[in-house]
Amino acid sequence: MLHYAVVFFVIALIAAVFGFGGIAAGAVGIAKTLFFIFLILAIVSFIFNGARGKG
Repeated sequence: MLHYAVVFFVIALIAAVFGFGGIAAGAVGIAKTLFFIFLILAIVSFIFNGARGKG
């Protein structure tokens, strides 16, 4: 999922360089959403794996 966030961020950068502001804004929005979903899933995974290891 982090891979897709980076891909959309790169697309946003390229679109911004060529002057496609609407496409760049959309790609940045998608990249932000995917990054935060990845971050939440990573934190939940660390919490549950840490709790499982102690038992």
